[in-house]
Amino acid sequence: MLGVMDREAAAQAIEAFLRALGRDPAHEPELIGTGARVAQAWADELLAGYRVDVDALLSSNVLPGASDVVIVRDLPVTTMCPHHLMGSSGTATVAFAPDEHLVGVGTVGRLVDAFARRLALQEQVGERVVAAMQKHLSPHWVACRLVLSHACMTARGERAHGARVETVAIAGGDVDPNLVHGLLGVGR
Repeated sequence: MLGVMDREAAAQAIEAFLRALGRDPAHEPELIGTGARVAQAWADELLAGYRVDVDALLSSNVLPGASDVVIVRDLPVTTMCPHHLMGSSGTATVAFAPDEHLVGVGTVGRLVDAFARRLALQEQVGERVVAAMQKHLSPHWVACRLVLSHACMTARGERAHGARVETVAIAGGDVDPNLVHGLLGVGR
C-alpha cells in the first residue's frame, strides 16, 4: 500500500520540476497553482487504487452460485506507466468460469480500477486482477484482457498514433487458451 501522500511536498516538487524545465509558476499566470492541482490529481484520482483494499473488496462481495462463464466487457481503464509517468487508457474484459462462487459485475469493474489506478505496467494490471479473482473465487479459470493506448507511444518516442497494446492474463486448471481468447475477443 502507498503511504499517505504529502500533497504540499508533491506540489513543491512539481513547481521545482517546472522551474527546472525553464517555466516559472510564480510568474506565468497559466502555471499559478499547477503544483497543487497536479498533486491533487495524482492523490485523488490517478493513484486512488492504492487506497482500495482489494481483499476486502472481493471477500465482502462473494456470492454463492455458478454459471458456465461470466464475461464483463468494455470496462474503462486509465493507468499510469511507472516508466514515464504518462497515462494509458482503453478497456478491459474480464471473463471467468465460476466453480461455486460469483462476484457482482460492479465489483469486477472496481477491482480492475483498483489495480489500474496505481503505478503499474499494463501486464501487471491484468495479472493482478486474475490473481485476486483466483484467490477469492477459486474459479475453474479466469482471464483479463486489456487493450490500451499509451501516451508514451503516442505523445513521444514513436508517436504511433492509433497504436494499441493488447495483453491477456489467464489462470486456472483446465483452461483452453484458444477458447478463452475467443471469449475475450483477442485479435478483434
